[in-house]
Amino acid sequence: MGYAVTPGTSGSGSTAGDDPLQTAVWRLRSRGCWADAAELLAPHAVEAGPALQRASLLVERCLYTGRGWAEAEDALRTAEATAHADDERGAAASERGHLAYVSSLLHEHDRTDEARAALGRAAALLRPDAPGRALLDFRRGLVAENLSDSPQSARGAYLRAHTAAKDHGDSLLLSFTWRHLAGLALRQGELAEARNGFAESLRLREELGYLVGTAPALMALAETEQEPEAGRLRAEAGRLVRLLGGVPTWLADKLAPPFPLSPPAPA
Repeated sequence: MGYAVTPGTSGSGSTAGDDPLQTAVWRLRSRGCWADAAELLAPHAVEAGPALQRASLLVERCLYTGRGWAEAEDALRTAEATAHADDERGAAASERGHLAYVSSLLHEHDRTDEARAALGRAAALLRPDAPGRALLDFRRGLVAENLSDSPQSARGAYLRAHTAAKDHGDSLLLSFTWRHLAGLALRQGELAEARNGFAESLRLREELGYLVGTAPALMALAETEQEPEAGRLRAEAGRLVRLLGGVPTWLADKLAPPFPLSPPAPA
């Protein structure tokens, strides 16, 4: 059975082929049922691929809910213990850096130095053409933008990830690179470029059925639209957040009427 090493925001979503396990994992993940998806992978987590995928699901739960830190740490330690080849160890280091980034971003604990060190270690281990390299570039962009306040460095990293995601057909990662490049464009006042990027991100997430990531995409696009379209997008985002039981949690409060203008959310 083939396990897609799709940590964090990577993976091509509904294109998981005919593998029933991967199809089930994607359906649960896309609806914010990360613990259930991780449970499906638990019997297989003695191997590097499924152990890393399981850890990535639980790290993603932390990003969207701000909960489950201990479970994510435990799963990540298992992934690190099962990793032996350089690509496996590099992917695990990338996931370690991402967890530290999420913890810092959401003010759980300041682990900025750990995030930088782990992502640097991943860069040293992963081959330029390794499957996890595009995701690593994206994550280094996140750290540069949100923890180091270095938008130019972030843009370079996002562009590398964007190109690689296109080349490899990684539609979900591409939805993230479109979104974050658009966020940088919005910061620079490039409204048309930002609107196009946010629209592309939303389109990809809707095509993939990545329901849990659709509300943030709607909210981001609303930042570039005039009323009444902006209000319609926010109302749809609110409907999705309610449908998912208040996930993403950092978006739920912002969606209580009246809908305030706010920077694009982190996912």
